[in-house]
Amino acid sequence: MKKKLKAVLFDMDGVLFNSMPYHSEAWHKVMKSHGLTLSREEAYMHEGRTGAATINIVFQRELGREATQEEIESIYQEKSVLFNSYAEAERMPGAWELLQKVKSEGLTPMVVTGSGQLSLLHKELMVTAFDVKYGKPNPEPYLMALKKGGLKADEAVVVENAPLGVEAGHKAGIFTIAVNTGPLDGQVLLDSGADLLLPSMQALCEAWDGLDL
Repeated sequence: MKKKLKAVLFDMDGVLFNSMPYHSEAWHKVMKSHGLTLSREEAYMHEGRTGAATINIVFQRELGREATQEEIESIYQEKSVLFNSYAEAERMPGAWELLQKVKSEGLTPMVVTGSGQLSLLHKELMVTAFDVKYGKPNPEPYLMALKKGGLKADEAVVVENAPLGVEAGHKAGIFTIAVNTGPLDGQVLLDSGADLLLPSMQALCEAWDGLDL
């Protein structure tokens, strides 16, 4: 059990921190202020994309064009300011305990996030939006994590809560565990390529010792 495993690659928002409600609210409000529609639930579907990609999807759908670089920078800046004005996100229940288990087993925890917001970042090995050209669902963020960690795909597992993140982990050839911490139907995560689905980080923490990875 876990013989080959060397690292656990964690998404951040909705996995380590309960920050997705703030992200979805910020996206919804800023888009609305620009006369554009992005519902709170839809924000969960885009979780893991770069900010620029999310903005372009909305612009193409509602305005029939790509956003300019100035528009992308302006809207993302507004969204970041609003997100950072909210109370600091709590740790996801079970996340800290799972990190301690991972470290006690001699495994390396890494954080692979589509976010460029620095307020939640901490001292683990990281891949962020600033490191990649393509965000999730492209496998690049997870492939880069493997490269940074000197890992093969079968020496790591991914822990994700978002459909696009699950798809990215799956495409990178890494065993991907989905934790359904948001409002989406769990089937969406399985359809995105999850190898294992659990209802929460607490459930994953409790099941961790018995997992055959």
